[in-house]
Amino acid sequence: MTTVVTWHAACRLHQAGAGHPERPGRIEAVLEALREPALTAAVEWVEAAPVTRAQLARVHPAAYLDGLESLAAAGGGTLDADTTLGPRSWDSVLASAGVAVAAVERGVVAGTAFGATRPPGHHALADRAMGFCFVNNVVVAARHAQTLEREQVLIVDWDVHHGNGTQALVEDDPSIRFVSMHQFPWYPGTGAADERGVGNVFNVPRPPGLPRHVYARDLLAAVDAALDGWRADVVLISAGFDSLHGDPLGGFTLEPDDITALTVALRERAGGAPVVGLLEGGYRLDLLAAGAAAHVQALA
Repeated sequence: MTTVVTWHAACRLHQAGAGHPERPGRIEAVLEALREPALTAAVEWVEAAPVTRAQLARVHPAAYLDGLESLAAAGGGTLDADTTLGPRSWDSVLASAGVAVAAVERGVVAGTAFGATRPPGHHALADRAMGFCFVNNVVVAARHAQTLEREQVLIVDWDVHHGNGTQALVEDDPSIRFVSMHQFPWYPGTGAADERGVGNVFNVPRPPGLPRHVYARDLLAAVDAALDGWRADVVLISAGFDSLHGDPLGGFTLEPDDITALTVALRERAGGAPVVGLLEGGYRLDLLAAGAAAHVQALA
């Protein structure tokens, strides 16, 4: 068994500034880990094309996209306290979303896929960049999946930070269900359990430092609740590996073995629907590499 891994070289080009945790070494660590001999037989590599404007326009307004492109062309600039666009960042943004789209296209055919997306996306709102994110890759992927007749989409986000952008973009749409387990209270301050959208949002806010099995148990309980009486045509995972124990930007206690178990459990719950992982956070390179490798091995 193999899984498809989609990637694009331009994902390395984004520079957020010296000392920034969202650095090119992140994607390099992930790709290097997935090219280890132990995974050679498990991975089919596919180089993605950059996302098209039409694909982005399903999620983000043209004026917002034009502003990002123009800012990058002018040399870049700061969009919020921790989100900076560099002169080559727009190339990375287009590549990252393209990787997400390609992962969905290949995953629908092959059954599973992983998109090595960078920069990440789950904090990006329709017309606002924040939290290291410019374009919401997982929602772009979800909307693309719906053009492939995968109408009902389950998004599961295990990044240690709440996917506020994802929630905001889908919370009025009953065709998409969103499950997020995240540290709370923590950046960005959203994700309370009573934020339910139109009954399609299932937040699992948890404090740091709990036993690792508690996080895994509670996430899967929320997935079961989301799937109660509702079938997903595709499952998208916002795979943030900053939920692993020791990440500098979070306080969760998960280990790579938990990533394996969660991925297997989500495949089982998908009931044969495609399962596609997309990279979100993860800021200690060894943990990021180990988490991505565990996830992809379990997808395969």
